[in-house]
Amino acid sequence: MSQQQPLLNLIDDLTGDLHEPSLLWQLAAIILSVIVGFGLARLLRKRFGRRRHEEHQGGVLGFGVESFGRVMAPLAVIGLLALSRVILAQYHYTHVNWIKIAMPIFGSLAVIRFTFYLLRRVFARNGRTISPGMLAFEKIFQLLVWLAFVLYITGLWIDVFQFMDDTILPIGKYKVSIADILQASASVAVLLMLALWAGAALEEWLMKMPGMHTNLRVVLSRTARAVLILVAVLMSLSLVGIDLTVLSVFGGALGVGLGLGLQKIASNYVSGFVILLDRSLTIGDMITVDKYSGKVTQINTRYTVLQGLDGMESIVPNEMLVSGAVQNSSLSSSLVNISTKVSVAYDTDVDFVIQLLTEAAATVERVLKDKPPSTTLTSFGADGLDLTVSFWINDPQNGRSGVTSDVNRAIWRALKENNISVPFPQREMRILGPVPAALSEPESTTVPK
Repeated sequence: MSQQQPLLNLIDDLTGDLHEPSLLWQLAAIILSVIVGFGLARLLRKRFGRRRHEEHQGGVLGFGVESFGRVMAPLAVIGLLALSRVILAQYHYTHVNWIKIAMPIFGSLAVIRFTFYLLRRVFARNGRTISPGMLAFEKIFQLLVWLAFVLYITGLWIDVFQFMDDTILPIGKYKVSIADILQASASVAVLLMLALWAGAALEEWLMKMPGMHTNLRVVLSRTARAVLILVAVLMSLSLVGIDLTVLSVFGGALGVGLGLGLQKIASNYVSGFVILLDRSLTIGDMITVDKYSGKVTQINTRYTVLQGLDGMESIVPNEMLVSGAVQNSSLSSSLVNISTKVSVAYDTDVDFVIQLLTEAAATVERVLKDKPPSTTLTSFGADGLDLTVSFWINDPQNGRSGVTSDVNRAIWRALKENNISVPFPQREMRILGPVPAALSEPESTTVPK
């Protein structure tokens, strides 16, 4: 049969329906299915989206509607078209070629939307920008789907698949057809994408669960994702036809690799789970390790992200947090004591200035009132009396320099209002021996002519 014959048959079938009384019914069924399908999908998304927003959490049904909202419309159109085809057949309208063409069109649209949803759900979550590589892949995948649709409706898909199945490629001592390679690659990609999507959805659901410790949520989500990926890989290998017993050899090689060159990476992964399980660190804690300090924003399996008060983020390996000393300002209590030093003149009333500085520090908003500030006379300095003002705060994540500046400004205003002087260093210079001639001659005040 000529390759143009399936396309000619398709054109003949479509043009033949133009003279059939079922044409108007087919067009009406297509238009009505599109309107009802997209309208129903929009109504369901809006209804369950409003319910999830009001309840701040959703059940399984709401999560499913939200997850498959983008593919719900074309799938609903396909279902309605199939129902219309059955109804028209009951009235002896057997020529429904326009409906037969419309169904794979919306099927291709559903495949494209679902694939785009999986990609962006896995790789572009939490406000991440879509990379140019992902956009290029989406365009290529969309082109391949529509190309497959064209091959299907023209009847050329069987010939193309037969050609790929007959084309054998030698790979080592094995011979594999192009069709087998493409099927294996597609099965592996689909299963891995589904595993990553399920892991991401489970992680998002766990992070919104109330009454569960943050570290426990992270541990469960990381473990579930690892298990899902492992199951997907094993199922993919089984579908491809690879004997799983060969993994024992791979496991031995992996053990040797971990013992030699990958021990640091393995140590970081193990340390990540140790941190999450013993709850020594929690997201939101203010910590200092080595020369890095900041708020813990992420605890990953290999590293932890610290965000400094200046916005700079530091990536700290988890092994450093387990094996080294860590200063945690929020482990058991978020209370932090801060002190600032002040000097006053020696002729100042010490008791009065101590009370004055204590009251000035207590006027700052971030300074705790249930643990009042205190002022102590620490030393007798070379230029005045050295005093230390100590105060407590319970929000170290907001920084220390700001509240210290506010306390210093309140102290300065109190000192100025009570005319208390703050001494500054004064030094006298004495010249021993005869005065140099250059310094002893008086300056001339006459104006040269």
